[in-house]
Amino acid sequence: MKRCLPIFFLLISAALMAQPEQEDKSLDILYRMLYESEVFSEIFTGFALYDPEQERFLMEKDAGKYFTPASNTKIFTLYTALRVLGDSIPAFRYAVTGDSMVIWGTGDPMFLHPALPGDTVGLALLKDTTCQLFFSAHNYKDERFGPGWAWDDYGYSYQPEKSSFPLYGNQVYFSRTKTGEGISAYPPYFRQRLVYNPRMDGTYPQILRREYSNDFEYNDPALSGPPFGRTRPFNVTPTLIAQLLSDTLHKPVGCLDLTHLPPLHVKTHYRAVPDTLYRKLMQESDNFIAEQLLLACSEKISGSQSTAEAIRYAQDSLYAGLPDRLLWRDGSGLSRYNLFTPRTMIGVLDLIWQEKPAAWRHSVFPAGGVSGTIEDLYANSQGEPYVFAKTGTLSNKHCLSGYLLTASGRELIFSFMHNNYVQGTAPVKKEMQQVLEYIRDNF
Repeated sequence: MKRCLPIFFLLISAALMAQPEQEDKSLDILYRMLYESEVFSEIFTGFALYDPEQERFLMEKDAGKYFTPASNTKIFTLYTALRVLGDSIPAFRYAVTGDSMVIWGTGDPMFLHPALPGDTVGLALLKDTTCQLFFSAHNYKDERFGPGWAWDDYGYSYQPEKSSFPLYGNQVYFSRTKTGEGISAYPPYFRQRLVYNPRMDGTYPQILRREYSNDFEYNDPALSGPPFGRTRPFNVTPTLIAQLLSDTLHKPVGCLDLTHLPPLHVKTHYRAVPDTLYRKLMQESDNFIAEQLLLACSEKISGSQSTAEAIRYAQDSLYAGLPDRLLWRDGSGLSRYNLFTPRTMIGVLDLIWQEKPAAWRHSVFPAGGVSGTIEDLYANSQGEPYVFAKTGTLSNKHCLSGYLLTASGRELIFSFMHNNYVQGTAPVKKEMQQVLEYIRDNF
Protein backbone atom coordinates (compact mmCIF):
# COMPACT_ATOMS: atom_id res chain seq x y z
CA MET A 1 0.00 0.00 0.00
CA LYS A 2 2.85 2.39 0.86
CA ARG A 3 4.38 1.92 -2.59
CA CYS A 4 1.09 3.13 -4.14
CA LEU A 5 0.98 6.42 -2.21
CA PRO A 6 3.44 8.38 -4.38
CA ILE A 7 1.52 7.41 -7.53
CA PHE A 8 -1.78 8.40 -5.86
CA PHE A 9 -0.45 11.82 -4.86
CA LEU A 10 1.02 12.36 -8.31
CA LEU A 11 -2.39 11.69 -9.87
CA ILE A 12 -4.10 14.12 -7.45
CA SER A 13 -1.45 16.79 -8.10
CA ALA A 14 -1.82 16.39 -11.85
CA ALA A 15 -5.59 16.73 -11.57
CA LEU A 16 -5.28 19.89 -9.46
CA MET A 17 -2.82 21.40 -11.92
CA ALA A 18 -5.17 20.59 -14.79
CA GLN A 19 -8.14 22.38 -13.21
CA PRO A 20 -6.86 25.98 -13.65
CA GLU A 21 -5.66 25.14 -17.16
CA GLN A 22 -9.09 23.74 -18.11
CA GLU A 23 -10.86 26.73 -16.57
CA ASP A 24 -8.62 29.09 -18.53
CA LYS A 25 -9.65 27.34 -21.75
CA SER A 26 -13.31 27.51 -20.76
CA LEU A 27 -13.00 31.20 -19.90
CA ASP A 28 -11.38 31.87 -23.27
CA ILE A 29 -14.31 30.24 -25.09
CA LEU A 30 -16.80 32.09 -22.85
CA TYR A 31 -15.01 35.36 -23.62
CA ARG A 32 -15.44 34.76 -27.36
CA MET A 33 -19.10 33.79 -26.91
CA LEU A 34 -19.75 37.12 -25.20
CA TYR A 35 -17.60 39.45 -27.27
CA GLU A 36 -18.08 37.89 -30.71
CA SER A 37 -21.82 37.32 -30.47
CA GLU A 38 -23.73 38.90 -33.35
CA VAL A 39 -26.68 39.48 -31.01
CA PHE A 40 -24.75 41.06 -28.14
CA SER A 41 -22.56 43.19 -30.43
CA GLU A 42 -25.62 45.10 -31.68
CA ILE A 43 -27.00 45.98 -28.23
CA PHE A 44 -25.73 47.05 -24.82
CA THR A 45 -24.83 43.92 -22.86
CA GLY A 46 -23.22 43.62 -19.45
CA PHE A 47 -22.24 40.34 -17.83
CA ALA A 48 -20.56 39.19 -14.64
CA LEU A 49 -19.82 35.68 -13.37
CA TYR A 50 -18.72 35.18 -9.77
CA ASP A 51 -17.60 32.26 -7.63
CA PRO A 52 -18.83 32.93 -4.07
CA GLU A 53 -16.79 30.09 -2.57
CA GLN A 54 -13.53 31.49 -3.98
CA GLU A 55 -14.76 35.08 -3.62
CA ARG A 56 -13.60 36.07 -7.09
CA PHE A 57 -15.01 37.15 -10.43
CA LEU A 58 -14.45 34.61 -13.19
CA MET A 59 -15.60 36.82 -16.06
CA GLU A 60 -16.75 40.39 -16.57
CA LYS A 61 -18.03 42.19 -19.65
CA ASP A 62 -18.91 45.84 -19.09
CA ALA A 63 -19.76 44.78 -15.53
CA GLY A 64 -19.08 48.28 -14.19
CA LYS A 65 -21.45 50.04 -16.60
CA TYR A 66 -24.97 51.05 -15.66
CA PHE A 67 -28.08 49.38 -17.08
CA THR A 68 -31.81 49.79 -16.51
CA PRO A 69 -32.49 46.71 -14.35
CA ALA A 70 -36.31 46.51 -14.64
CA SER A 71 -37.53 43.85 -12.17
CA ASN A 72 -34.00 42.86 -11.19
CA THR A 73 -34.61 45.74 -8.77
CA LYS A 74 -36.74 43.31 -6.74
CA ILE A 75 -33.58 41.48 -5.66
CA PHE A 76 -32.56 44.59 -3.71
CA THR A 77 -36.07 44.89 -2.30
CA LEU A 78 -35.99 41.24 -1.25
CA TYR A 79 -32.74 41.55 0.68
CA THR A 80 -33.80 44.84 2.27
CA ALA A 81 -37.03 43.24 3.52
CA LEU A 82 -35.17 40.19 4.82
CA ARG A 83 -32.83 42.35 6.86
CA VAL A 84 -35.25 45.03 8.06
CA LEU A 85 -38.42 43.03 8.67
CA GLY A 86 -36.90 39.76 9.82
CA ASP A 87 -39.37 37.00 10.65
CA SER A 88 -42.37 39.24 11.41
CA ILE A 89 -43.99 42.32 9.95
CA PRO A 90 -46.04 44.97 11.76
CA ALA A 91 -49.46 44.36 10.17
CA PHE A 92 -51.10 47.47 11.62
CA ARG A 93 -50.88 49.74 14.65
CA TYR A 94 -53.71 50.85 16.88
CA ALA A 95 -54.53 52.93 19.91
CA VAL A 96 -57.58 53.06 22.18
CA THR A 97 -58.82 56.37 23.49
CA GLY A 98 -62.07 56.37 25.42
CA ASP A 99 -64.58 54.26 23.51
CA SER A 100 -62.71 54.65 20.18
CA MET A 101 -60.00 52.60 18.53
CA VAL A 102 -57.82 54.32 15.92
CA ILE A 103 -55.96 52.07 13.48
CA TRP A 104 -53.35 52.90 10.88
CA GLY A 105 -51.35 50.91 8.36
CA THR A 106 -47.73 49.90 8.18
CA GLY A 107 -47.57 49.11 4.46
CA ASP A 108 -48.05 45.37 5.02
CA PRO A 109 -49.17 43.98 1.61
CA MET A 110 -50.85 40.85 2.99
CA PHE A 111 -53.99 42.05 4.77
CA LEU A 112 -57.01 40.41 3.07
CA HIS A 113 -54.90 39.60 0.00
CA PRO A 114 -56.69 36.71 -1.76
CA ALA A 115 -53.45 35.01 -2.84
CA LEU A 116 -51.59 35.20 0.48
CA PRO A 117 -52.08 33.58 3.91
CA GLY A 118 -54.88 35.22 5.88
CA ASP A 119 -54.43 37.10 9.13
CA THR A 120 -57.22 35.60 11.25
CA VAL A 121 -55.86 37.07 14.50
CA GLY A 122 -55.68 40.61 13.15
CA LEU A 123 -59.08 40.35 11.52
CA ALA A 124 -60.62 39.05 14.74
CA LEU A 125 -59.02 41.87 16.74
CA LEU A 126 -60.82 44.43 14.57
CA LYS A 127 -64.08 42.49 14.33
CA ASP A 128 -64.42 41.74 18.03
CA THR A 129 -63.61 45.12 19.49
CA THR A 130 -66.55 46.98 21.01
CA CYS A 131 -64.86 50.31 20.29
CA GLN A 132 -65.86 52.64 17.49
CA LEU A 133 -63.25 52.14 14.75
CA PHE A 134 -61.45 54.98 12.97
CA PHE A 135 -58.79 54.82 10.27
CA SER A 136 -55.94 57.32 9.97
CA ALA A 137 -53.52 57.75 7.05
CA HIS A 138 -51.29 60.24 8.88
CA ASN A 139 -48.09 58.19 8.51
CA TYR A 140 -48.19 57.88 4.70
CA LYS A 141 -45.58 60.22 3.19
CA ASP A 142 -45.45 58.91 -0.37
CA GLU A 143 -47.17 59.20 -3.75
CA ARG A 144 -49.55 56.61 -5.15
CA PHE A 145 -47.08 55.79 -7.96
CA GLY A 146 -43.30 55.72 -8.09
CA PRO A 147 -41.02 58.17 -9.92
CA GLY A 148 -40.50 57.27 -13.55
CA TRP A 149 -43.59 55.06 -13.76
CA ALA A 150 -45.95 55.16 -16.73
CA TRP A 151 -48.81 56.92 -14.96
CA ASP A 152 -51.24 56.25 -17.80
CA ASP A 153 -50.94 52.52 -16.95
CA TYR A 154 -53.06 53.16 -13.84
CA GLY A 155 -55.74 50.71 -15.03
CA TYR A 156 -53.50 47.65 -15.49
CA SER A 157 -53.13 44.92 -12.90
CA TYR A 158 -49.32 45.10 -12.86
CA GLN A 159 -49.46 48.67 -11.50
CA PRO A 160 -51.71 48.90 -8.41
CA GLU A 161 -51.40 52.05 -6.35
CA LYS A 162 -49.23 52.16 -3.25
CA SER A 163 -51.00 52.91 0.02
CA SER A 164 -50.61 53.06 3.79
CA PHE A 165 -53.02 50.21 4.63
CA PRO A 166 -53.37 47.96 1.58
CA LEU A 167 -56.52 45.85 1.40
CA TYR A 168 -57.19 43.01 -1.04
CA GLY A 169 -53.91 43.79 -2.84
CA ASN A 170 -55.40 47.19 -3.79
CA GLN A 171 -57.21 45.45 -6.64
CA VAL A 172 -60.67 44.23 -7.61
CA TYR A 173 -61.11 40.74 -9.03
CA PHE A 174 -64.00 40.63 -11.54
CA SER A 175 -65.20 37.36 -13.03
CA ARG A 176 -68.07 35.55 -14.67
CA THR A 177 -67.98 31.76 -14.65
CA LYS A 178 -71.02 31.00 -16.84
CA THR A 179 -72.66 32.54 -19.88
CA GLY A 180 -75.73 34.49 -18.85
CA GLU A 181 -74.60 34.99 -15.26
CA GLY A 182 -73.93 38.38 -13.74
CA ILE A 183 -70.40 39.65 -13.08
CA SER A 184 -69.06 39.01 -9.58
CA ALA A 185 -66.58 41.24 -7.79
CA TYR A 186 -64.09 40.58 -5.00
CA PRO A 187 -64.12 42.42 -2.68
CA PRO A 188 -67.93 42.43 -2.94
CA TYR A 189 -68.04 46.17 -2.16
CA PHE A 190 -67.23 46.93 -5.81
CA ARG A 191 -70.19 45.03 -7.22
CA GLN A 192 -72.30 48.12 -6.56
CA ARG A 193 -69.75 50.25 -8.43
CA LEU A 194 -69.98 48.21 -11.65
CA VAL A 195 -72.04 49.76 -14.49
CA TYR A 196 -72.72 48.84 -18.10
CA ASN A 197 -71.45 51.26 -20.75
CA PRO A 198 -73.10 50.64 -24.15
CA ARG A 199 -70.56 52.94 -25.82
CA MET A 200 -67.58 50.73 -24.95
CA ASP A 201 -66.61 48.65 -28.01
CA GLY A 202 -64.35 45.68 -28.16
CA THR A 203 -64.65 42.08 -29.19
CA TYR A 204 -63.35 40.88 -25.82
CA PRO A 205 -64.65 41.58 -22.31
CA GLN A 206 -63.48 44.90 -20.93
CA ILE A 207 -63.76 46.42 -17.48
CA LEU A 208 -62.28 49.90 -17.12
CA ARG A 209 -62.34 52.87 -14.79
CA ARG A 210 -61.35 56.51 -15.05
CA GLU A 211 -58.14 57.45 -13.29
CA TYR A 212 -59.56 59.03 -10.14
CA SER A 213 -62.83 57.11 -10.00
CA ASN A 214 -63.81 53.80 -8.44
CA ASP A 215 -66.77 53.29 -10.75
CA PHE A 216 -65.97 50.43 -13.12
CA GLU A 217 -67.60 50.18 -16.55
CA TYR A 218 -68.01 47.02 -18.61
CA ASN A 219 -68.87 46.36 -22.25
CA ASP A 220 -71.36 43.96 -23.80
CA PRO A 221 -68.96 40.96 -24.24
CA ALA A 222 -68.23 41.11 -20.50
CA LEU A 223 -71.85 40.18 -19.84
CA SER A 224 -72.88 38.14 -22.86
CA GLY A 225 -69.64 36.56 -24.09
CA PRO A 226 -67.72 33.55 -22.78
CA PRO A 227 -66.63 33.33 -19.12
CA PHE A 228 -63.72 35.59 -18.16
CA GLY A 229 -61.75 37.07 -15.30
CA ARG A 230 -60.15 40.51 -14.96
CA THR A 231 -58.08 42.14 -12.27
CA ARG A 232 -58.23 45.92 -12.00
CA PRO A 233 -56.57 48.30 -9.49
CA PHE A 234 -58.76 50.65 -7.54
CA ASN A 235 -58.01 54.28 -6.70
CA VAL A 236 -56.92 54.36 -3.07
CA THR A 237 -58.12 57.13 -0.74
CA PRO A 238 -58.42 57.16 3.07
CA THR A 239 -62.19 57.25 2.67
CA LEU A 240 -62.18 54.16 0.46
CA ILE A 241 -59.97 52.26 2.92
CA ALA A 242 -62.46 53.07 5.70
CA GLN A 243 -65.37 52.00 3.48
CA LEU A 244 -63.70 48.69 2.57
CA LEU A 245 -62.90 47.98 6.21
CA SER A 246 -66.48 48.79 7.17
CA ASP A 247 -67.84 46.49 4.46
CA THR A 248 -65.48 43.67 5.48
CA LEU A 249 -65.91 43.98 9.25
CA HIS A 250 -69.66 44.63 9.04
CA LYS A 251 -69.37 47.63 11.32
CA PRO A 252 -68.89 51.36 10.69
CA VAL A 253 -65.33 52.64 10.30
CA GLY A 254 -64.70 56.38 10.24
CA CYS A 255 -61.77 58.51 9.04
CA LEU A 256 -59.70 60.93 11.07
CA ASP A 257 -56.23 62.45 11.16
CA LEU A 258 -54.29 61.07 14.10
CA THR A 259 -51.95 64.07 14.07
CA HIS A 260 -54.77 66.15 15.57
CA LEU A 261 -55.12 63.87 18.60
CA PRO A 262 -53.02 63.93 21.80
CA PRO A 263 -50.25 61.31 22.12
CA LEU A 264 -51.71 57.83 22.51
CA HIS A 265 -50.50 54.52 23.88
CA VAL A 266 -49.75 52.67 20.64
CA LYS A 267 -50.00 48.93 20.21
CA THR A 268 -48.86 46.86 17.24
CA HIS A 269 -50.31 43.74 15.73
CA TYR A 270 -47.52 41.63 14.21
CA ARG A 271 -47.76 38.68 11.87
CA ALA A 272 -45.20 36.22 10.53
CA VAL A 273 -43.64 36.84 7.14
CA PRO A 274 -44.21 33.62 5.14
CA ASP A 275 -41.92 32.50 2.33
CA THR A 276 -45.11 32.52 0.24
CA LEU A 277 -44.83 36.31 0.19
CA TYR A 278 -41.25 36.26 -1.10
CA ARG A 279 -42.01 33.56 -3.66
CA LYS A 280 -44.84 35.65 -5.06
CA LEU A 281 -42.55 38.67 -5.13
CA MET A 282 -39.83 36.87 -7.05
CA GLN A 283 -41.55 34.18 -9.11
CA GLU A 284 -44.55 36.25 -10.20
CA SER A 285 -42.55 39.48 -10.15
CA ASP A 286 -45.32 41.11 -8.13
CA ASN A 287 -44.90 44.89 -8.32
CA PHE A 288 -47.46 45.61 -5.60
CA ILE A 289 -45.68 43.42 -3.04
CA ALA A 290 -42.32 44.96 -3.93
CA GLU A 291 -43.52 48.50 -3.39
CA GLN A 292 -45.37 47.74 -0.16
CA LEU A 293 -42.38 45.88 1.29
CA LEU A 294 -40.23 48.99 0.99
CA LEU A 295 -42.99 51.06 2.59
CA ALA A 296 -43.20 48.51 5.41
CA CYS A 297 -39.43 48.74 5.89
CA SER A 298 -39.62 52.52 6.04
CA GLU A 299 -42.44 52.39 8.59
CA LYS A 300 -40.52 50.02 10.81
CA ILE A 301 -37.40 52.19 10.61
CA SER A 302 -38.92 55.65 11.00
CA GLY A 303 -42.62 55.34 11.83
CA SER A 304 -43.67 56.83 8.50
CA GLN A 305 -44.03 55.32 5.04
CA SER A 306 -41.69 56.62 2.36
CA THR A 307 -40.03 54.58 -0.38
CA ALA A 308 -37.19 57.10 -0.59
CA GLU A 309 -36.57 56.76 3.17
CA ALA A 310 -36.32 52.96 2.93
CA ILE A 311 -33.92 53.21 -0.01
CA ARG A 312 -31.73 55.77 1.77
CA TYR A 313 -31.49 53.51 4.80
CA ALA A 314 -30.65 50.44 2.71
CA GLN A 315 -28.01 52.27 0.68
CA ASP A 316 -26.30 53.67 3.75
CA SER A 317 -26.42 50.56 5.95
CA LEU A 318 -26.99 47.41 3.89
CA TYR A 319 -25.33 48.22 0.57
CA ALA A 320 -22.52 50.57 1.55
CA GLY A 321 -19.94 47.91 0.67
CA LEU A 322 -21.16 47.25 -2.88
CA PRO A 323 -18.76 48.19 -5.68
CA ASP A 324 -20.90 50.83 -7.43
CA ARG A 325 -23.33 53.50 -6.25
CA LEU A 326 -26.98 52.52 -6.65
CA LEU A 327 -29.29 54.76 -8.66
CA TRP A 328 -32.37 53.28 -7.03
CA ARG A 329 -35.83 54.86 -7.10
CA ASP A 330 -38.54 52.23 -6.45
CA GLY A 331 -39.12 48.74 -5.12
CA SER A 332 -40.46 47.01 -8.21
CA GLY A 333 -38.32 48.16 -11.12
CA LEU A 334 -41.18 49.86 -12.94
CA SER A 335 -39.14 53.07 -12.83
CA ARG A 336 -36.79 53.70 -15.71
CA TYR A 337 -34.77 55.94 -13.40
CA ASN A 338 -33.20 52.87 -11.74
CA LEU A 339 -29.64 52.14 -12.88
CA PHE A 340 -27.47 49.29 -11.55
CA THR A 341 -24.29 47.61 -12.74
CA PRO A 342 -23.90 43.83 -13.23
CA ARG A 343 -21.20 43.63 -10.58
CA THR A 344 -23.48 45.39 -8.09
CA MET A 345 -26.20 42.86 -8.89
CA ILE A 346 -23.61 40.20 -8.05
CA GLY A 347 -22.97 42.01 -4.77
CA VAL A 348 -26.55 41.77 -3.49
CA LEU A 349 -26.91 38.18 -4.73
CA ASP A 350 -23.74 37.30 -2.81
CA LEU A 351 -25.20 38.83 0.36
CA ILE A 352 -28.26 36.59 -0.03
CA TRP A 353 -25.98 33.60 -0.78
CA GLN A 354 -24.08 34.20 2.47
CA GLU A 355 -27.21 34.47 4.62
CA LYS A 356 -29.75 32.09 3.10
CA PRO A 357 -29.25 28.35 2.41
CA ALA A 358 -29.43 26.93 -1.09
CA ALA A 359 -32.80 25.28 -0.45
CA TRP A 360 -34.33 28.65 0.41
CA ARG A 361 -32.77 30.46 -2.55
CA HIS A 362 -33.84 27.75 -4.96
CA SER A 363 -37.41 27.75 -3.67
CA VAL A 364 -37.86 31.54 -3.67
CA PHE A 365 -36.14 32.52 -6.92
CA PRO A 366 -37.73 31.42 -10.22
CA ALA A 367 -36.37 27.99 -11.20
CA GLY A 368 -35.50 27.28 -14.83
CA GLY A 369 -38.04 25.00 -16.51
CA VAL A 370 -40.11 24.83 -13.33
CA SER A 371 -41.45 28.09 -11.92
CA GLY A 372 -41.99 31.77 -12.35
CA THR A 373 -40.86 33.87 -15.27
CA ILE A 374 -38.32 31.27 -16.49
CA GLU A 375 -40.53 28.18 -16.34
CA ASP A 376 -40.01 27.67 -20.10
CA LEU A 377 -36.23 28.21 -20.07
CA TYR A 378 -33.01 27.02 -18.45
CA ALA A 379 -33.70 23.38 -17.62
CA ASN A 380 -31.33 20.49 -18.33
CA SER A 381 -32.15 17.48 -20.51
CA GLN A 382 -33.94 15.80 -17.57
CA GLY A 383 -36.12 18.86 -17.05
CA GLU A 384 -34.30 19.86 -13.86
CA PRO A 385 -33.43 23.51 -13.24
CA TYR A 386 -29.83 24.67 -13.27
CA VAL A 387 -30.66 28.41 -13.17
CA PHE A 388 -32.41 30.10 -10.22
CA ALA A 389 -32.71 33.72 -11.20
CA LYS A 390 -34.87 36.84 -11.40
CA THR A 391 -35.83 38.28 -14.74
CA GLY A 392 -36.39 41.95 -15.45
CA THR A 393 -38.13 43.14 -18.58
CA LEU A 394 -39.29 46.53 -19.84
CA SER A 395 -39.58 47.67 -23.44
CA ASN A 396 -36.14 47.10 -25.03
CA LYS A 397 -34.67 45.96 -21.70
CA HIS A 398 -34.10 42.41 -20.45
CA CYS A 399 -32.03 41.25 -17.49
CA LEU A 400 -31.46 37.96 -15.69
CA SER A 401 -29.52 37.71 -12.42
CA GLY A 402 -29.20 34.86 -9.97
CA TYR A 403 -27.56 31.50 -9.30
CA LEU A 404 -26.32 28.80 -11.67
CA LEU A 405 -25.54 25.17 -10.79
CA THR A 406 -22.77 23.64 -12.88
CA ALA A 407 -22.44 19.99 -13.83
CA SER A 408 -19.38 19.75 -11.58
CA GLY A 409 -21.41 20.78 -8.52
CA ARG A 410 -20.40 24.43 -8.21
CA GLU A 411 -22.93 27.19 -7.58
CA LEU A 412 -21.95 30.40 -9.36
CA ILE A 413 -23.59 33.83 -9.27
CA PHE A 414 -24.23 35.65 -12.54
CA SER A 415 -25.82 38.80 -13.86
CA PHE A 416 -26.81 39.30 -17.51
CA MET A 417 -28.10 42.80 -18.36
CA HIS A 418 -29.26 43.90 -21.83
CA ASN A 419 -30.53 47.32 -22.86
CA ASN A 420 -31.56 48.95 -26.14
CA TYR A 421 -32.34 46.00 -28.40
CA VAL A 422 -34.99 46.48 -31.09
CA GLN A 423 -35.82 42.93 -32.25
CA GLY A 424 -37.64 41.69 -29.14
CA THR A 425 -36.38 39.39 -26.40
CA ALA A 426 -36.38 36.08 -28.33
CA PRO A 427 -32.89 36.35 -29.90
CA VAL A 428 -31.46 37.77 -26.67
CA LYS A 429 -32.87 34.91 -24.58
CA LYS A 430 -31.64 32.32 -27.08
CA GLU A 431 -28.11 33.72 -26.97
CA MET A 432 -28.21 33.93 -23.18
CA GLN A 433 -29.27 30.31 -22.92
CA GLN A 434 -26.30 29.19 -25.02
CA VAL A 435 -23.92 31.08 -22.73
CA LEU A 436 -25.49 29.75 -19.53
CA GLU A 437 -25.55 26.19 -20.84
CA TYR A 438 -21.85 26.46 -21.67
CA ILE A 439 -21.09 27.66 -18.15
CA ARG A 440 -23.20 24.82 -16.72
CA ASP A 441 -21.28 22.18 -18.68
CA ASN A 442 -17.73 23.54 -18.47
CA PHE A 443 -17.17 25.13 -15.05
